[in-house]
Amino acid sequence: MRKTRLDTDRIRAARRVIDPVFLDTPLYRCEALEPGLGCTVSIKLETANPVRSFKGRGTEVVASLLAANGSRAVVCASAGNLGQALAWSGRGRGLEVTVVASRFATVAKLDRIRALGARLELVDGDHETARERAAAIARRDGIRLVEDSLDIETCEGAATIGLELADAVPSFDAVLIALGGGALATGVGHVLKAMAPGVEVICVQPLGAPAMTHSWRGRRVVTTDSTNTIADGVAGRCPIPAVLDDLLLVADDAVLVQEASIIAGMRMLLDHAGLVVEPSAALGIAAILEDRGRFAGRHVASIVCGSNVDVNAYRRWVGAAPDQCAAGVT
Repeated sequence: MRKTRLDTDRIRAARRVIDPVFLDTPLYRCEALEPGLGCTVSIKLETANPVRSFKGRGTEVVASLLAANGSRAVVCASAGNLGQALAWSGRGRGLEVTVVASRFATVAKLDRIRALGARLELVDGDHETARERAAAIARRDGIRLVEDSLDIETCEGAATIGLELADAVPSFDAVLIALGGGALATGVGHVLKAMAPGVEVICVQPLGAPAMTHSWRGRRVVTTDSTNTIADGVAGRCPIPAVLDDLLLVADDAVLVQEASIIAGMRMLLDHAGLVVEPSAALGIAAILEDRGRFAGRHVASIVCGSNVDVNAYRRWVGAAPDQCAAGVT
């Protein structure tokens, strides 16, 4: 029987090197969401930390290992959240961090990367272009390239969320996980399959960025020429083969949702949970909205994975008042 690249003992060990600020995040039933969704809904909130996303769990593991090995510099490509997290984790361990991003990335994310002390290089093009440039910098300077989802530390850091979900009482019938590069889905999925095999692992991706979902369905890597979604955090075009192999072993389903449903999910999380979230974080709610019958009568957990959103864009999408947007959490 094939196994994933992930190891449950290493995942448990990861908790010991991750700053506690990223661990044991709020997990609670959100009854206010339930009338509109037709099922019991719990939220796993990964935004109440210094980088406002789950990515700090993985970068803490990466930075800890680099510092222990005497490394002084590191580079990554990022749509924004990984870059912030690596900048935060690297700063605390004396690492010089370079982040390569598309100049079309969310401005608020780019500003935070700079504010956290990383060197930011912008490229014309999308995230795949940034990945190519980051790899070139790593080769030129002889430094570590952090590749989200490919590097097992990013997956096993994210997998610590799965430990916290698996320990929940009562258990869930299904967990909805945003699917981009795959670190979150493979990490959480691995732990749930090992510790709570009765929980359905459902990955959610936008229709406008479907590469990993098409790859999962076809059981082979499927790339796309472009993406068209507001959910920039999951807008990849070129799945990583090793990550797909892991995903095939732990995901029960992968679904695609429309942009209108993502926006509706963001609005519901604001109106009924008091949460300002980025589009990727609303994918789970969008999946319920598009298939209420599937989830009716079930207890579903949705991972709210990030809240780094451009205030002006958020206002356009959700129609929220400026003071609500600026507050981050109402």
